[in-house]
Amino acid sequence: MKTTDLLKKIQKLEIKTKGLTKQVFSGEYHSAFKGKGMAFSEVRDYHLGDEVRTIDWNVTARFNSPFVKVFEEERELTVMLIIDVSGSSDFGSTDKSKKELALEIAAVLAFSAINNKDKVGAIFISDKVEKYIAAEKGRKHALVILRELIEFKPSSTQTNLNEGLKFFRNTQKKRSISFVISDFIDTNNFMEGLKVSKKKHDMVAIRVHDKAESELPKMGLIQLFNAESGKKTWVNSNSASVQEKFKANYELSEELILKDFKKSGIDFANISTTDNFIQPLMALFQHRGR
Repeated sequence: MKTTDLLKKIQKLEIKTKGLTKQVFSGEYHSAFKGKGMAFSEVRDYHLGDEVRTIDWNVTARFNSPFVKVFEEERELTVMLIIDVSGSSDFGSTDKSKKELALEIAAVLAFSAINNKDKVGAIFISDKVEKYIAAEKGRKHALVILRELIEFKPSSTQTNLNEGLKFFRNTQKKRSISFVISDFIDTNNFMEGLKVSKKKHDMVAIRVHDKAESELPKMGLIQLFNAESGKKTWVNSNSASVQEKFKANYELSEELILKDFKKSGIDFANISTTDNFIQPLMALFQHRGR
């Protein structure tokens, strides 16, 4: 992609997602992702009804008048975007691929974080860690992450989310919020990696998928290509039995993965390339903010 085209794409993405962030997500993000705790801010005069335990006895003794401590929520958080960049992310049966959907979601999350003065970083994964961008604050840093994601070409087409999750745990020593953005097409037991990570970090899974992965279009004899393994298979997409088997396999895998997420206590959102991704994200934020 030419530099001018890249800059235009980033600018367009920033305008679109920053607008959404300010108008829709600002309050939801803040309530959904709490700070580290309460930190001392200042003292003020005692007011009738204030709790006795908040009285600052040293200041009260010094001025011979009751004063209380005021605490505020420590807001600064570290947000890590763990993004699946494997071969299957390039798939899209409409005008948007799963990679492009992941990019838009990552942009909204990144700008939500920096608008709340949180740090944001990223880890790109295939079957290994492809790229690590340490968490920092500010608009420029968010734009760096998005530019890298737009331009990035992974060295591997395969998936092993556990490799990225292991790297995440080794590099993030303090508790952070992690959004794992993936289609979760992974033959490895990634759920164990998520569970281990959840013991210390706040883990959120965002699953991106495409309509054609659940329903095979009727196009006669077609060749299916697995972007991760490189395997090609010819099928008769007009066959009722092929259609039924394809849909049944998808529904079974869908049922199992959603069941695993619920059982593990990991919050998740399911977003299709044909969806308005605002609604599922809003639902996720509102659920967490309750």
